[in-house]
Amino acid sequence: MGQGHVETTEYDVVVIGAGPVGENVADRVRAAGLSCAVVESELIGGECSYWACMPSKALLRPVIARSDARKVPGLAGAVQGPLDAAAVLAHRDSFTSHWKDDGQAAWLDGIGVRVHRGHGRLDGPRRVTVKSPEGERHVLAARHAVAVCTGTRAALPDLPGLAGARAWTSREATSAQSVPGRLIVVGGGVVATEMATAWQALGSRVTLLVRGPGLLPKMEPFCGELVAEALREAGADVRTDTSVTSVARDGDTVTVTLDDGSTVEADELLIATGRAPRTDDIGLESVGLTPGRYLDVDESCQVVGSDWLYAVGDANGRALLTHQGKYQARIAGAAIVARAQGVPILETDRWGAHAATADHDAVTQVVFTDPEVASVGPTLAEAERAGRRVRAVDYDMGSVAGASLYADGYKGRACMLVDLDREVVIGVTFAGPGAGELLQAAAIAVAGEVPVDRLWHAVPAYPTISEIWLRLLETYRG
Repeated sequence: MGQGHVETTEYDVVVIGAGPVGENVADRVRAAGLSCAVVESELIGGECSYWACMPSKALLRPVIARSDARKVPGLAGAVQGPLDAAAVLAHRDSFTSHWKDDGQAAWLDGIGVRVHRGHGRLDGPRRVTVKSPEGERHVLAARHAVAVCTGTRAALPDLPGLAGARAWTSREATSAQSVPGRLIVVGGGVVATEMATAWQALGSRVTLLVRGPGLLPKMEPFCGELVAEALREAGADVRTDTSVTSVARDGDTVTVTLDDGSTVEADELLIATGRAPRTDDIGLESVGLTPGRYLDVDESCQVVGSDWLYAVGDANGRALLTHQGKYQARIAGAAIVARAQGVPILETDRWGAHAATADHDAVTQVVFTDPEVASVGPTLAEAERAGRRVRAVDYDMGSVAGASLYADGYKGRACMLVDLDREVVIGVTFAGPGAGELLQAAAIAVAGEVPVDRLWHAVPAYPTISEIWLRLLETYRG
C-alpha cells in the first residue's frame, strides 16, 4: 500500500460497536442477505459480556442461592458458612471467557460479518474511518446504513479528589480479582445495590452512601425499602439522604468526606452514580450532530433528520438495558432491510415489525439483589405524571402458598397497575425471592394489552408464586 493511500471497502451496512446490540443488528441484516461490517475498539461482546450483565450476575448467583437455601428447613444448617470467594471469582471469570473474545469473534465470522478492530468515526454521510491499533486507517462505505451501537460509560461526578482516588466504576466492581476488606459504594441505583449485595456477601464490609431518600428511586418505593432492609440485615451500612463532598486516597486507604463533615474509610471506593453515552468521539460533527449526547431517533431507531444513520441501544438513551437494546437491534435491523429492499416501513403500527414500542410501553427490568426486584411498564408515579387514569393494586407476596413453600419467612410485595379507561394491565412490579422469573408473564400481559377479564382465565398453577396473579386480580375485582 502506497504512502498516504487509504483503502476503502464498501458494505451494505456498517455497525460501530460490537456489543450485544451491534452484534444483533449485524445478525439481522446478514440474515436478510445484506453485507455487513462491524467496528470494535475493545472486546467483541461489549460491556454486557465482560463488565456488566454476565460477570455481575455470576457474582450474584451464589449469593442469592445461599440466601434462599438459608430459608429452607432441612437445608439451612448446611449453608451457614461463608461463600468460597475464590471459587465465586473463578466462576465469574469463566463467564467472561477470561476477558477474551475469540468465541464471539468466531461467531461473527461464522455468519459472514467482517470485523474491523480499531476506533471507528463517522467521516461524512455513509462513511466510517477506522484507525487500527497499529495506527493504520481504513475507510468503510455503507450503501444503505450506518448503525451507532457504542453504548454508555460510567458517568463520574465532579468531586474534589476523585481523580487521584483510583475509584472503581462498574468495570472494576465486576472484574476485581480479590475481595476488599472494606468497600464504600456511592449511589442508590441498580449497579450500586447489586454490587453492594455481591461484595457484602463475599466478605467486604460495605458502606452504601445514597444521596436520595431511598434505594432504586426509579422503581416502586417498596422495592428500595425491601432491598435496604436486606442489605442492613446482611451487615451493610446503608445511609440515605447523604452526599459526598470530597474523596482522598492515602496509600491503601480511601477516605470519603460527607456533607455533615463526617468521614468514612475503606480499601476501595465504587462510584455508581449513572451512565453517559459513548458518542463523544465518533465523528458526529462530520454529519452535523452534537458529540457526547444521546442521539434522537424515531421508532425504528433511525436518527431524526437522516435517511441512513441509526442509533441503537444505549446510544439513543431510550432504555439503558441490554435486552431492550437487543430488542431495538431486531427492530432496527428489520427497518434497515425493509428500506434497502424498498419495502414500506410499518413504523406507525405501534406493535409492528419496525417500531420499538416496548421501549416506552413495556420496558422490562430485573435487579438481581436480595430480594430480587422485577418490573415492566411504568410505576404508579410515572403513570400519574403522564395523566393516565390508573388504579394500583398491591399484595403481600409472602401470603401466597407457593411463596411460603419457597422460603420460610418469605418477604415480598407485588403491585399491578390497571388502565381504568381500557381495563388492561399497563405495569407490574414484583419484589421478593425468585421475582425475576415472574416477569415474563407480566411482560406478555402488558405488551399484549390483555384485558383484565381475560387474565382472569389465565389460571396459575398451585402451589406456585405465580398465584400472586390470582390474588392481584381478586383484589382488583373486589
